[in-house]
Amino acid sequence: MKSFWDQRYSDKRYAYGKEPNAYFKEKLAGLPPGKILLAAEGEGRNAVYAAAMGWEVYAYDFSEEAVKKAQALAREKEVVIHYQLGSLSDLTFEAEFFDAIGLIYVHFPDSIRTQNHSKLVSLLSPGGHVILEGFSTNHPTYQALNPQVGGPKNPIQLYNTKKLKQDFSSLTLIELEEQKIHLEEGYCHVGETTVMRLFAQLR
Repeated sequence: MKSFWDQRYSDKRYAYGKEPNAYFKEKLAGLPPGKILLAAEGEGRNAVYAAAMGWEVYAYDFSEEAVKKAQALAREKEVVIHYQLGSLSDLTFEAEFFDAIGLIYVHFPDSIRTQNHSKLVSLLSPGGHVILEGFSTNHPTYQALNPQVGGPKNPIQLYNTKKLKQDFSSLTLIELEEQKIHLEEGYCHVGETTVMRLFAQLR
């Protein structure tokens, strides 16, 4: 899997573009800047945007090519991000360190999904927020018609309301819904599909 992402990110083009995810941008606008963690952040589009909005930004990804691209984008936009090469298991932050966590198209397989989401929530300070957008279990129907829309091909990596309610039961769910949208993110997220969107606050 790491080799797949290294190959994708080695392209000079930004696979998902340089602009932030629309839902992430919308929800971040309503929060006061603080410390934010971007999980499996790839080429850095959301991390760089958050830094430009005054956040102290931390991110991680296990792809070396992703880290290089993200740091290049940060230099281009003249912002600073703290980007760690590694996986979630490599993080050493203290509990309750972050004011917000962004999970934008981070698709953990079911075997580790709940555990990983629980670990991420443990890093969230009381009153902190989670912003999540990911492909829903209805996504394969659209993916079959238009492979350019991207996304996991394995259904166990897709989201539905039941999974997200279970994983984030310790948070107040401000928003949780499936939406049909048209993606225009770089050259790897293009077309119509369905996504799950979650905006939640730690009680």
